[in-house]
Formats: sequence, C-alpha cells, structure tokens
Amino acid sequence: MPSSAIGLALPLLPVNFRGMNLEDHVGDIIRKARAMSNVAAEAAAKAAGLTEAELATWEETGKTTQKPNLAALAELVGLHPSKLEAIANGWLPSTKDLSAWRELRCLTTTAGGMAVNCYLVWDEVSREAALFDTGWEAGPVAELIAQEQLQLRHVFITHAHEDHVAALGAIREKFPKVRLHSGSKSAPVDQRNRPNDFIHLGNLRITHRDTPGHAEDGTTYIIGNWPDDAPHVAIVGDAIFAGSIGRGNQSWDLARQKLREQVFTLPPETLLCPGHGPLTTVAEEKAHNPFF
Repeated sequence: MPSSAIGLALPLLPVNFRGMNLEDHVGDIIRKARAMSNVAAEAAAKAAGLTEAELATWEETGKTTQKPNLAALAELVGLHPSKLEAIANGWLPSTKDLSAWRELRCLTTTAGGMAVNCYLVWDEVSREAALFDTGWEAGPVAELIAQEQLQLRHVFITHAHEDHVAALGAIREKFPKVRLHSGSKSAPVDQRNRPNDFIHLGNLRITHRDTPGHAEDGTTYIIGNWPDDAPHVAIVGDAIFAGSIGRGNQSWDLARQKLREQVFTLPPETLLCPGHGPLTTVAEEKAHNPFF
C-alpha cells in the first residue's frame, strides 16, 4: 500500500524546502540533456574527461570521484555551463513561506519509491476548493478537505501520467459532483479545457496555458487574485522542475518552447508548483535552470 504524507498542512508557518532534494540531480540532468541533444555516451564522456563507466555512474547517482569538465560537457549537450555548475555545487531554490497564500497546500504521496505532489487550493470565505492532480491516493486529500470543512468543486489535471491521476477514481467516487478539467483531446467534451477559459473559486481566478512536450495533454494552471495581492501561483505538473525539466516524451524542443512562451512570461515572482521536488519561482528558474 502506498505511503502518504501531507506537506504544508499548517497554514501560517514558513515552509522550509531546503530539506527537499531537487527532483533531478546533476546526473539526471546530464542524461536528459544527452537525450535532448542526441549525444552518445562515448562523446559525452570524452567531453567531460571521464570514462563511459564513470559517466554512467555519475548519471545514475549524481556523484563522481573525478572532476568532470562541466563547461565542455554542457556545451556539447545544450546546457548552460554556469547554471549546471551551480547545481553540481548544490544550488537549491530559496525557502518558500506559503503563509503569503494561506489557502494553498502541497500534498505528497509515495508509491514504489516515487513521490509526487498534488495541490489543494481554496477560497477562505466560500470554502470552495480545487484539487490539482491527485497523487497516488485519495486519503490525504479527503482528510484535509474534512479538516478544513471545504467543498471540493474542481479537479484540474496537469497531464494524465499515472502518478498524477492514480487517485482520480477514488476522488470522484468520494466527491461525485466534482467537475473535472483536462487538456486531453480524448477527454469528454465537457471536461476539456477551452481557450480563454477561466474558473472562479470564490475570489480566486484560475486560468490555464498549454505546456505540452513532456506530455501531449500537458497543462499549466495559473491561480490569481489571492488575498493581500500575493503573487500568482502556477501548477506546472512535470513541465518544469526546480533546476530541470520533465523528459521530452513528446518533444524536447516543444517542451522548452512552451516553457519560454507560457511559463517564463509570467511575472518573475510567480510561484511554480511542480509535480515533483521543491517549489520554485519563475525568476529562480530563469536564473538557474541549465536547460535555458
């Protein structure tokens, strides 16, 4: 049975994400960049000054006993050299204090060693709530909804990969009136996101932008009109992680293009809430993500 944990359960305490590792260590980033740039292990190892075996260990574990030539390797595989160096040296996004948004929670569930984030948002007056992805199991979501006396109105899906929708059936069974929103072209018509759609959740306003590349139905949901003018929140799924991006299953070029057009054009202080790993901001990713 999957284990689960509710993150950020207390509304007014600073949340320290420095204890959370990046979703992708430097080896993961190198491996993704090689796939993106179609660079063979032999060529990458040579550029880095490593043997192929040493490169394989580095990509698997994020650790190497040698000092690789990061600048040469980054140039070969299409990464930003100094940003890659910073991640190799331990860069992490800054500590996020979620009390600025108050009614935003990250819930993390784990199955088979894979942790995934989903997000619950609500209006503090009406108590209307929206869930973004479901994670592996419904229990933590249902517990929080009951604890806060919320009415779950909407479920927004960033993409239909299993870890993000595993609990969807259970959620819909428990909350049968919930309205589903998806970027999938195969979804029932009344569940598909439409251009220029916006949803009001009490005073909050939810819009969406298409961010395919990792998945054909990839969607970023943007939540605005927070109390006290808190910055926008973007639920990005696996389109982007702190210091990395999701695998370009559909297209690496499309994935990066859509991030530039649809995510990096948001205000710099926009909070990015990914499907895996720590929260970050548009400004931090523009400054530190080696894929850009």
